[in-house]
Amino acid sequence: MRILQPYATQSQQMRSRRYAEKPSGASNEHRSDFQRDRDRIVHSTAFRRLVYKTQVFLNHEGDLFRTRMTHSLEVAQLSRSMARALGLDEDLVEAMALAHDLGHTPFGHAGQDALNAALRELAPGHGGFEHNLQSLRVVDSLEERYPDFDGLNLTLATREGILKHCSAKDAARLEALEPGGVAHRFIAKQQPSLEAQLVNLADEMAYNAHDIDDGIRSGLIDMEALRELALFERFHAQVCAEYPQLQGRRLLSEIIRRLLSSQIFDVIDQTRKRISEHGIASETDVRQAPPLVSFSPNLAKEVQQVKSWLFKHLYRHAQVIAKMDEAQGMVRELFSAYLQNPTFMPKAYAQQDDLPRAISDYIAGMTDRFAELSCRKLKA
Repeated sequence: MRILQPYATQSQQMRSRRYAEKPSGASNEHRSDFQRDRDRIVHSTAFRRLVYKTQVFLNHEGDLFRTRMTHSLEVAQLSRSMARALGLDEDLVEAMALAHDLGHTPFGHAGQDALNAALRELAPGHGGFEHNLQSLRVVDSLEERYPDFDGLNLTLATREGILKHCSAKDAARLEALEPGGVAHRFIAKQQPSLEAQLVNLADEMAYNAHDIDDGIRSGLIDMEALRELALFERFHAQVCAEYPQLQGRRLLSEIIRRLLSSQIFDVIDQTRKRISEHGIASETDVRQAPPLVSFSPNLAKEVQQVKSWLFKHLYRHAQVIAKMDEAQGMVRELFSAYLQNPTFMPKAYAQQDDLPRAISDYIAGMTDRFAELSCRKLKA
């Protein structure tokens, strides 16, 4: 067993679950609380659905583009690598990483935006839709696997890592339901665990790298244009100097590999530096300090340039926008149809007292292709 640093998540409070569980025999000896969280997430229905949910490109546009599933796996791999070097709990970061996108709608952020607008316009007072809150809702309520409780009954630490963002209104609502629980840090103006901070940054690192890869694979952006970015050009020049004949996929893969490695080493070094500067010696110190997991200032600027460039040249590309507009139209059509005729949904959703929220849960749980199929059925 690896020895964790004293500022890693270790407290019994953070290992607590909302519902008491019967002892599970020998499994307790072989799996930690956070390993059990990870295993429950991997075996959940919501996790399996991620393989058919959009990252940037719609699922049917190509077999090799990233999906929410492959993105989550890449975030988990990056998180574990950095957690090991920093003496944090690897199983906890893996559980957080695998669960952080469970609440995402079909069609990526376009689907989320459309569902948020539909809830606000057609069902005022329901607070809209936000995928972080929905991910928490999935693991707390929507998964149906156990006889004694709804959801997966994950530890407080894992649930806190899933809830990366939360408005003051939502935090107050969650705190009223669970005093001192998953939303308490937002009320108390505290930081999350180092493991949660690490997964949050690994998420950013993963999508920047794989969106470059998928963007070039799609033909919507090209390598020469990316060379205007200092971060990309630095590694492009390095690889070309060492391997003058390298081109195509091998060249791009080596650039991205070095780009990711440099960010990993930078985050490890910078986080160690900040831990030392702030005299962090416990979990409590982490909560009271400013954010500790970060890039160095220079690299942070270069990473932001990459994000801005991708937003302008890939996420706002005319072809991507056209596909996303089509996807948003499908989500709006589904919400409106189910609101007018709930019997179009399975009984478990149609018969719930809070129909707008039930519709939101149903649509958010759809894969891209099931949402498209459901739209075609409505029009048949």
